[in-house]
Amino acid sequence: MKKEINMSHTLMVGYLLAFAGGFLDVYTYICRDGVFANAQTGNMVLLGVSVAKGNFLSAINYSIPVFAFVFGVIVSYFIKSKFLENDFLQWKQIVLGVEIASLIAVAFVPEGKISNMIVNIIISFVCSLQVQSFRRIKGNILATTMCTGNLRSGVEALCRYGENRDKADLKSGLVYLSVILSFIVGAAVGAVITNIFMCISALVPCFVLIIVFVMLFIKKKRKWMN
Repeated sequence: MKKEINMSHTLMVGYLLAFAGGFLDVYTYICRDGVFANAQTGNMVLLGVSVAKGNFLSAINYSIPVFAFVFGVIVSYFIKSKFLENDFLQWKQIVLGVEIASLIAVAFVPEGKISNMIVNIIISFVCSLQVQSFRRIKGNILATTMCTGNLRSGVEALCRYGENRDKADLKSGLVYLSVILSFIVGAAVGAVITNIFMCISALVPCFVLIIVFVMLFIKKKRKWMN
C-alpha cells in the first residue's frame, strides 16, 4: 500500500527553511544594526522598556517590526484563503514567491540607519510569512525561523521516549533537534558569508527558498507502506 505525503511537510523542506531562517537571523544581526528580526519577543521587551522610560520614539521603532510580523500573518492567511484550490501553484508557493521577491529587494538596499530599519521590517514580514505558512514537518508542529518552541518540544518528546520507550516520541524528538541543527548551520554559514559579502548575502537564503519553491511542484511524494 502507498501513502501520499505533502512535500511541504517533508524533512528536507524543513531543513532548508530552517537553514534560511538561521541565515536571516545572523544577516540582520551582522549588517543590519544588530537586530534579530526573526522572532519578536526581544522587540516586545524593548518596546515595554522604552514605554516605561518614556522614550516613545524608541518605542515606535521597536513596535514597527512587530506590526510587520502581524501583517505577514494576515497576508499569509489571505493568500491561503484565496489560492487554496489553485491548480497550478500551491498557496505556499505564492507565499514563497513573496518571500523571494522581498529578499531580492533587500539584497540591494545599502546599509544605513533608515535603510537598515526598512530591511529589518521587510525581513520580519518575510519570517512571519514563513512561520505562519510552514508549521508542520513530519507530523510535528514546529517553527523554521526560531528555536525556543522547537527545543522545548524536542526535549519533551525525548523525555516521553525515556519514560515510555515509544519510538514515535524518539523520532519526533529527533525531528525537532535536527531542524534546530539546520537552523544553527544556517546561522554559521550566514555569519561567514555575511561578514564577507554583507548586504548582498541576502541572496543566499533567497536561493534556498527558490529550491523549496521548485520542490513543491512535486505535490505528492509516495512511499511503500507495510
